[in-house]
Amino acid sequence: MRNASRGSILRTLTAAAAVVLLGLATACGSGAAPSAPDPAAVGPNGLDDGTTLTLWTRAPLEKQAKLLVEAYNAAHTNKVELTVVPNDDYVAKVGAAAGAGSLPDLFAADIVYVPSWVRQGLFQDISASIDRLPFKTSINKGHMAAGTFENRAHVLPFVLDLSMLFWNKDLFREAGLDPEKAPATLAEYAAAAKAVQALGKPDTYGTATGLNCGGCLVFTWFPSIWAAGAPVISPDGGTSLLDSPAATEVYQVWRDLWAAGAVLPSSRDEAGPTWTAGFTEGKVGLMFYPATLLSSTQGFDVGVAGIPGPDGGRSTFVGGDGIGISKDSTKAAQAWNFLDWLLSEQAQVEVLGKNRDVVSRSDLAGNRYAAQDPRLVAINEVASGGETPVATNFQQAFNATNSPWLTLVRNAVLDGGADLPKDNAEITAVLSQQ
Repeated sequence: MRNASRGSILRTLTAAAAVVLLGLATACGSGAAPSAPDPAAVGPNGLDDGTTLTLWTRAPLEKQAKLLVEAYNAAHTNKVELTVVPNDDYVAKVGAAAGAGSLPDLFAADIVYVPSWVRQGLFQDISASIDRLPFKTSINKGHMAAGTFENRAHVLPFVLDLSMLFWNKDLFREAGLDPEKAPATLAEYAAAAKAVQALGKPDTYGTATGLNCGGCLVFTWFPSIWAAGAPVISPDGGTSLLDSPAATEVYQVWRDLWAAGAVLPSSRDEAGPTWTAGFTEGKVGLMFYPATLLSSTQGFDVGVAGIPGPDGGRSTFVGGDGIGISKDSTKAAQAWNFLDWLLSEQAQVEVLGKNRDVVSRSDLAGNRYAAQDPRLVAINEVASGGETPVATNFQQAFNATNSPWLTLVRNAVLDGGADLPKDNAEITAVLSQQ
């Protein structure tokens, strides 16, 4: 989630993109997607026969996508042609191509779009090929769940992005806090934020968030609820459970922090573009922050841990993008060759791990690059136990501008007019729309 362009969870749909997204079911139909060739017929690794494949990805993942494609092309007879699409144009471009039957061979999708696009038949069924992977059970479960419909898998992880607790060890030391100890509960988190605030340093605040950014808030607050053992939506994705006792405690902690003046003031209207800037500049004591931005925290000492719940525990929102073979590809066996390689140790460790990105396989969490930085090991280990909520209407309920989730949070934290059962029911109304 890069400050100005991190689209995995943060970007909201434009009006035009929303229309395209809602119209996909009409354009593409519904029901079972086509299946990729059985690996028994083409070999478990697919075909590497000199075919040219097309791949689309969103601009926020350009760096990782280019590294992966360059490495694949250097080692294979097949060649992948990468197209990087501006984040705000991606939904519209996918919608238009899906309706015209002209999707690329492979395309990546924000994980919150994946359940809807899978149900609309945009991806081919790759279950048979996935079942033959010897490390199948170690692939990130959140991404696999998002891409599975009626017990058939359609998507693999492309690039993971996790929400983590980051703290500025230098500010912790100044505030008399143990710089090597992560807050174990939300109460300890709040106490640390207030201690940093009490330093009275110019333009320095205890914590920060994006209180006008639905995506920022699901990415960073849902994990605190999960850490308490509570769900945020029903298993079928149609009912919001965000008026639970655990969720209420989360809102209360943040309401108290806001009232105490320990939250960066611009957080009130922060809609996403600069929500991490304060911490990145060394001006915020601690916050829930994207793991992919670890390398951007330069000039000060940073600690990293999973996000705590009200009474302890740790969790994370496993965001990022999934990737699959499009319904329109006639080169599924060759496209599977790329996906098979993508999950290999060569790609996960020597490309993503070397770039300090999160790996998609739990059995590679302690790889040789991560072992050089204990923070990377912590991030990789938390990834295997994190969650990715699955709901067809997730975007409209949570990420969109003026979503009912934003209304709930702002009522509960800023405005003092919270009616949690009513606000929660508004989220359910959107989630359950057919």
